[in-house]
Amino acid sequence: MPSKEGVNRRIVLASRPRGQPTPRDFRIEETAIPTPGEGEVLLRTLSLSLDPYMRNLVDEVGPGYAPPVEVGAPMVGGTINRIISSRNPKFREGDLVLGNAGWQDYAVSGGQDLLPLGEMARPSLALGGLGMPGFTAYVGLLDIGQPKPGETVVVAAATGAVGSVVGQLAKMKGARVVGIVGGDDKRRFAVEELGFDVCLDRREPRLAERLAEACPKGIDVYFENVGGAVFDAVLPLLNIGARVPVCGFISHYNEENLPSGPNQLPLLLAKVLQKRIRMQGFIILDHYADRFEPFRRDMGAWVDAGKVKLREDHVTGLEHAPTAFIGMLEGRNFGKLVVDVTPG
Repeated sequence: MPSKEGVNRRIVLASRPRGQPTPRDFRIEETAIPTPGEGEVLLRTLSLSLDPYMRNLVDEVGPGYAPPVEVGAPMVGGTINRIISSRNPKFREGDLVLGNAGWQDYAVSGGQDLLPLGEMARPSLALGGLGMPGFTAYVGLLDIGQPKPGETVVVAAATGAVGSVVGQLAKMKGARVVGIVGGDDKRRFAVEELGFDVCLDRREPRLAERLAEACPKGIDVYFENVGGAVFDAVLPLLNIGARVPVCGFISHYNEENLPSGPNQLPLLLAKVLQKRIRMQGFIILDHYADRFEPFRRDMGAWVDAGKVKLREDHVTGLEHAPTAFIGMLEGRNFGKLVVDVTPG
């Protein structure tokens, strides 16, 4: 459903989800298109990124992560935008930029959060492998995981926006890569297209046994972005000196209470101590100042050379963002999830 002339559609948070979000937790509104002031630009959204971190922001998360979305406020998100009008000398009408306009057709920016893109053949890649998810994989794996030739690297959500890049970078570093995904089509893609050595389906009943068989020398690096039963299967296999970068734990995002069953914390702490495991959480926003330019240079070259392949899952229409977001939390997307809001 295209936007109406002179109208800004925006999707706001209608209520804080209790557990799994539902379409009722979001509401589409129509407002006037904002007018840029002195030093500002008017942005029109072409593409919107949907990412797992957004689930945390619809809760009242504590300090140290990112400000929560207020009820009644537009949902946040990275965007590809065209500048419609400019009162900022650094930007011209028609410029293509990476922005943070959120779930809406139009937004105003002072320019501080905008990154000029030039005329990219596939601008949406700046929301995925050439943007925040790829940057997360780059910093988490190379700076924290530090894989060495011959080591075993395991990554879950292995065909997602982050995990797919983690696996390919680990292969470039000479590691043996084992992926974990949800579905046989994703499993085949990870091996046949992305070059993983092995890929397992997280839904099979013998996951822990299959993972042990796939990692006969144990696990040296586990890139954590899922948690749950996958981490339970990984933990006993971690080698002495293993590194565990932690960028997310999507399997727990919808939980309202502590999981049932035995308390696993003593086991985790014992393994961390006995195996001298380095387990480090990181928020990618902390790393833009000194690592983003090297990332852009390296990843751009790798993608151009075909060393890193990037898959996208496109949804057409801003109005479909809530259902696409809910589906992503259930693992229904295949690749980086992008909402096509307006033709370029």
